Amino acid sequence: MSESEVLRVEKEGHIAWLILNRPKKRNAMNLEMLQGFIETFDRLDADPEVRVVVIKGEGLSFCAGMELAALAGLLESSSADYRERLRREIVRFQHGMTIVEQCRKPVIAAIHGACVGGGVDLTCACDIRVASRDAFFSVRETRLALVADLGTLQRLPYIVGDPWARELALTGRDFSAEEALKIGFITHLLENQAALYQKAEELAREIADCSPLAVTGVKDTLRFTRENGVKAGLEYVAQKNAAILICEDGLEAITAHQQKRKPKFKGC
Repeated sequence: MSESEVLRVEKEGHIAWLILNRPKKRNAMNLEMLQGFIETFDRLDADPEVRVVVIKGEGLSFCAGMELAALAGLLESSSADYRERLRREIVRFQHGMTIVEQCRKPVIAAIHGACVGGGVDLTCACDIRVASRDAFFSVRETRLALVADLGTLQRLPYIVGDPWARELALTGRDFSAEEALKIGFITHLLENQAALYQKAEELAREIADCSPLAVTGVKDTLRFTRENGVKAGLEYVAQKNAAILICEDGLEAITAHQQKRKPKFKGC
């Protein structure tokens, strides 16, 4: 896969901008893009210089969902053997979204224009979502005789609550950026794209200025607690802090506080 065809990465200091790069298709996902998420996030997760990832879309939309032509190409047969192969393909596509959630670095989605279907799957896997006023969203699969299968049904209830997740997933209706802010799907609503990317960068820089060990620890602990419950989460974070409290970043935080200066964290 040529990265420039469907995804593009631009680095600014400790921030990596991951750009969905199919503007003529409104960044609709195809199989190449899903595989690209796996390969790209493997690299970004392993890159010690990257502390935050921001995802944005080139052109008029963030992501117009899955490309229908890609889905049609999967419907070759109705045999039992083919249905099992199709199940395995869906599981592989799911990994293209799960790897975003499992990335140790925080991931911010900067959303403009259409964010539907697979776009919602992708943004649900991100840690923070911000949007411009022209953005609109839809868990559209029921209107296409499908069940959303790349993570929205599993993640959206934890973001907006079960009642809102049910209404949006069952109706498949569009909802605006204003409504997304009201129900807590996004945390900031910006007037235009320029303001959107400025806010995303501001948030990314705030995170990047913190201790990378602490940031990855917070993300990991939040995910672990969601999956395993409060009691297990408390035990997990106690073990994690015992492992990272005595480190260079910890000493730097204390020294910087004493010297009344901004700390310079190294992630070690």
